Amino acid sequence: MNDRELSDPKYYLNRELSELAFQERVLEEGMDGRNLPLERLRFLAFFTKNTDEFFMKRVGGLKQQIDAGISETTPDGRTPKQQWVEVLDTARPLFRQQSEYWQSVLKPTLAEEGIEICTPDELTVGAQEQLRTYFEESILPTLTPLAFDPAHPFPFISNLSLSLAVLSSNGGNETTFTRIKIPPNQPRLIDVPTEADRYLLIEDLIECNLDLLLPDLDIRDVSKFKVTRNAEVRRNEEVAEDLTEMVEDVLEQRRFATVVRLEVDADMPAESLSILKTQLGLADREIFHRTGPIDFEDFFKLIEIDRPDLKPSSWTPKPHPRLGSLASDSSDNMTEIFDKVKKEDILAHHPYHSFEGTVQRFLHAAANDPDVLAVKAAIYRTASDSKVIESLINAAENGKQVAVMVELKARFDEKNNLEWVRQLEQEGIHVAYGTVGLKTHTKTALVVRQEDDGVQLYSHIGTGNYHSGTAKGYSDLGLLTADRDIGFDLTKVFNFFTGPTLDNRFRKLLIAPVTMRERFTEMIRREIDHAHADRKARIVVKINGLEDLEMVKELYRASIAGVEIDLIVRDICRLRPGIDGLSENITVHSIVGRFLEHARIFHFENGGTPEWYIGSADWMTRNLDYRVEAVTPVENTELRRQLRFILEASLKDNRRRWIMQSDGSYERVFPDDGPVRDIQEILMKATEAALDRGHGPGMVVDTDLIDSTLLIEDVAEDKTNTVSEESDEVTADDDREQAHPNGGDESVFDTHSDHWYQPDSETYDWAVRTTAGERRYYKTRDGARGRLQAEYE
Repeated sequence: MNDRELSDPKYYLNRELSELAFQERVLEEGMDGRNLPLERLRFLAFFTKNTDEFFMKRVGGLKQQIDAGISETTPDGRTPKQQWVEVLDTARPLFRQQSEYWQSVLKPTLAEEGIEICTPDELTVGAQEQLRTYFEESILPTLTPLAFDPAHPFPFISNLSLSLAVLSSNGGNETTFTRIKIPPNQPRLIDVPTEADRYLLIEDLIECNLDLLLPDLDIRDVSKFKVTRNAEVRRNEEVAEDLTEMVEDVLEQRRFATVVRLEVDADMPAESLSILKTQLGLADREIFHRTGPIDFEDFFKLIEIDRPDLKPSSWTPKPHPRLGSLASDSSDNMTEIFDKVKKEDILAHHPYHSFEGTVQRFLHAAANDPDVLAVKAAIYRTASDSKVIESLINAAENGKQVAVMVELKARFDEKNNLEWVRQLEQEGIHVAYGTVGLKTHTKTALVVRQEDDGVQLYSHIGTGNYHSGTAKGYSDLGLLTADRDIGFDLTKVFNFFTGPTLDNRFRKLLIAPVTMRERFTEMIRREIDHAHADRKARIVVKINGLEDLEMVKELYRASIAGVEIDLIVRDICRLRPGIDGLSENITVHSIVGRFLEHARIFHFENGGTPEWYIGSADWMTRNLDYRVEAVTPVENTELRRQLRFILEASLKDNRRRWIMQSDGSYERVFPDDGPVRDIQEILMKATEAALDRGHGPGMVVDTDLIDSTLLIEDVAEDKTNTVSEESDEVTADDDREQAHPNGGDESVFDTHSDHWYQPDSETYDWAVRTTAGERRYYKTRDGARGRLQAEYE
């Protein structure tokens, strides 16, 4: 299939509709009766949070393109206007499902369990009186009714604000429209006095006490509404005199940006609706009628209720077995982490491993170790009370050379990052704000340490942000290594942040936008070459998004060549799997669980010389061409085994996994009559098992539970006692039979039956587990026999 044929729009899914399909999977988790009630509510709240951002970013961007007269089509053949129409029409039934499920199923279920969102008329007279007093004393002073009439202009309505639209009259026939903003600095869920776990929504409390706010008026209708504005507001970086000033200006413009969605009560009267539609400049398609609560995000508070019977067992991130507990830290052994990393790489997997006990511990030790000369870090997002930032400040106070890259353009974190920039600069730390034309998305840190044998470089390359909060809810990986080549590569990256140019020569790291696309393309094409040579060829990739057209084409070519490809893509995916003659060798999986799948893992089988990588980049055009990203090889066999375990367990998941169909829809995988395999539960148990063992890698890999042929090390053919393959050629059934004879040299297979198996592989017939816990693969029985004898006799 040539390039022209590969460019046919019918082979590509739409980016925006693909993201909405992910939000639908999140919503499905909120409506899945196998989840406990509060866990379902959590997913409903996440659906609101995610779709708010989707409308702000993606729908806002489409509307900008439409207003600018752009009619160019996407790879799937749609214009901005066509995408906008399809997105709105696709989203509408999702919001309806959310509301209907809450009203008819989840709200009654929670009420039966003693957790109730009440209406005012469901309260006792005593409770109503107490809440009226609370309203008058605590809420009324914060409210500002804004009338719209000839004497008053239409009020500004801020982004994502929940409001009441009140129609009232003063005894005559004419009505006045008044907007009342629900105060965001007041709790949305008001506790009902003397009744545990019963709540009244603040908008309902305001509505039933409007006579105190708007006295002597005839209230004809009260309706709720919520406005969503475009977040795609930018200024030209090339002409901005100061990046911090530019970001502040963007934040200000975002407040007044174009409205892209209006959510209203299903029974809002035509008069109120007409005023909002006209004054906000909206089309009918942009108005969403909602039954019940308009905004579910504040319901996250209910999940904190102490009802363990209504939600999954809590998970506390565990210490890494190689590092032990934070409680063991003292001034004497604080820097022991450097000795352990120098001895052997460490792979941390959050939230299974504690962020504080791994990454934060690494930076804390660097800040306080007198032998550390310099500390450098790239911050994309971080917590508002970040211990990472605190460690960097401490490092500077302790005389270290500190350089920090803070990405000011991290969307929705601009304000938080601006505040950190100012604090860091006040401490005399050199701060780079970002790069013109590029976002810095790397999750990297570098520690330079003076040791007896010279200057040593310690590196951290992660898939997630230096954010202690998200590290408890996002599934991410991070490599701590003393590999000198990786350290030199990171040095070049940090020099780019503060210097004039980005080098394009790296020893091991894949760096976007200079080498990453080229190297990933080479590795995919290498698998094609292996397939053409009848060698085993396989690609397994776990990423958040696959949108880049050229990467999709490369994967299509690999599939046509016979490369077996598994893609674990959390949300956006342009590629259509399962098309005969094009992508029948590609399977696309998606996992939606209690933790947000955020880690990026790349495996290329490479004909028996496997390569493994982790890093910050998805296969999105923005990651490969318009962001500074870092992906690192993972070379340690034990850590590769851990990555293999993650991927194979993910591909066997039958509780949280979905499989994409060729039309872009997804089908959920069910366990049927077999055991339930939940990847995140499996990894929690594997982490606890490693902690109980008290040593070794971060997880105990259950090879009996998950077993396939993802290679973790080079295949090494053992020549001991070799005979010709021709004389040794038997079927798999014959092998099994001969492995259990009475006596003879074949008895080695019977004696050590727990240490070998026959892999499901077209290339290798035997696999031997060594005393070191590694795998060795062989094409002949004699090779396997020789290894067993060498290892165990």
